[in-house]
Amino acid sequence: MPRHLLPTTVVGSYPQPDWLVDRAMLSKSVPRIRLQGMWRIQRPLLDEAQDDATIVAIHDMEQAGIDIVSDGEIRRESYSNRFATALDGIDADNPAIIISPSGIKTPVPRVAGPIRRKYPVELRDMEFLRRSTARAAKITLPGPFTLSQQAQDDFYRDDEALAMAFADVVNAEARDLQRAGADVIQLDEPWVRNNPQGARRYAVKAINRALDQITVPTIVHVCFGYAAIVPGSSKPSGYAFLTELADCCATQIAIEAAQPRLDLGVLKDLSAKTIVLGVLDLGDPEVEPVAVITERIRNGLKVVAPERLVVAPDCGMKYLPRATAFGKLKAMSAAAARVREELA
Repeated sequence: MPRHLLPTTVVGSYPQPDWLVDRAMLSKSVPRIRLQGMWRIQRPLLDEAQDDATIVAIHDMEQAGIDIVSDGEIRRESYSNRFATALDGIDADNPAIIISPSGIKTPVPRVAGPIRRKYPVELRDMEFLRRSTARAAKITLPGPFTLSQQAQDDFYRDDEALAMAFADVVNAEARDLQRAGADVIQLDEPWVRNNPQGARRYAVKAINRALDQITVPTIVHVCFGYAAIVPGSSKPSGYAFLTELADCCATQIAIEAAQPRLDLGVLKDLSAKTIVLGVLDLGDPEVEPVAVITERIRNGLKVVAPERLVVAPDCGMKYLPRATAFGKLKAMSAAAARVREELA
């Protein structure tokens, strides 16, 4: 792990190459079930192609100056669907349809039996990442509350029981990833903002079960949605569920702050946590000037001590053009270095 102040990281995903995925298909949604048609390369060559693209993503992060790298989530169609649909108890052949208040129909996993893990889903990903970089390595998992909110429960008939069942399989996966050399493990929990009432009842309990006996640094990531899917004009300036995470066992909380122009004063209520601060607006198609990112980091330091601040993009970068993502990461690294010099 980096020892200097203001280490840089990514939230998780990095752009998948156009030769690997149909980006037009990808851009339409964040799939909850499998979207196999997204891949341009068919099996048996897909695994090798994904490996090659993962090496490219890791190399880009290293060249951009990122201290704590991920595998770019290159093998995933979304941050959650690959894990969710690999579990026993999910009827992958007969997804459910959830209709949003605005009438949008979304296929989601149908829970038809006890949720169990058939095999480690991301273990090979972590082993490949560990072999491919000498830098600190972070891997992400969908959080148990979010998994429960993205599925139709036809078995447990109890929201909390479903979330705790997901927590058990996430914990088993996290333990395998820790043994495989993960330096940081992150749970993505964006759906706590969609159902803050339910989150207040059992999200922290589920997160704590999912992270039980995990001894490496752990992160809970919360955001308002990918900028390519959720425009900044529709994002609130505050989280409906955030300070409650002070009670979870994760050592770090990752937040989206740049695009929604978040009031950072709320971070005072998370004084026991390291904050992974989003300082890149992924809704901005341009690479922000280093001076702009520097000011966002300085604003974070007004409420968070420098030894508790990690610098990151707002969210995953998979929907950006690769050149834009690389440019933004490089500018972010330069901004962190500039503020680091100021602190010295």
